[in-house]
Amino acid sequence: MIDIKNITKSFGSLQVLKGIDLHIDKGEVVSIVGPSGAGKTTLLQIIGTLDKPDTGSVCVDGIDTTTLSQKALADFRNRHLGFVFQFHQLLPEFTAIENIMIPAYIAGTSNKAAKERAKELLQFMGLTNRANHKPNELSGGEKQRIAVARALVNSPAVILADEPSGSLDTKNKEELHQLFFDLRDKFGQTFVIVTHDEQLATITDRTIHMRDGLLDIPLVSEFSADIK
Repeated sequence: MIDIKNITKSFGSLQVLKGIDLHIDKGEVVSIVGPSGAGKTTLLQIIGTLDKPDTGSVCVDGIDTTTLSQKALADFRNRHLGFVFQFHQLLPEFTAIENIMIPAYIAGTSNKAAKERAKELLQFMGLTNRANHKPNELSGGEKQRIAVARALVNSPAVILADEPSGSLDTKNKEELHQLFFDLRDKFGQTFVIVTHDEQLATITDRTIHMRDGLLDIPLVSEFSADIK
């Protein structure tokens, strides 16, 4: 599903990633943990095609994203990847259902199909009655669930999350963490989650530790061994 080979990345004289090799299986829920400055978010951004590595290759769903043009990258990102951030990044002028539909519009989906998909996701999230509420009328947990639904609207192969529960209270954190597994079981997505939340890290299929731009993990996924 995701194959990363010899990824390096520097910003000026500072080398942030120092040669990353990593394989993540389809349907795996992986957490990436480590101290601030370890390179976690930079790695996530490179997997998500938001930044390019200095060296190496990143293959997602069989496509080497490092060889794509900017236009092809934008299309790939919209159709194959979903993003969830610490702060939901919902557009305040749009309702919950409209926020969910935006990536579908960008992909050229018809209004009818986009709305049907958004309604399906709202129902799965238990937020059907919040469809026409704007973000300032939603709780923190509801906003983050809407953000997750937005990430799922184009049925991407991979969901990338950067500190997704960092702004939530304990109850909403636990609900969001369980949601990731429920979504994997229902829709089959692969989840890559950067987090400082130890509770979340302990329940993922695999925890990847980063320190000083390097990984401290076995190259073979335990998830792969479990399903063989």
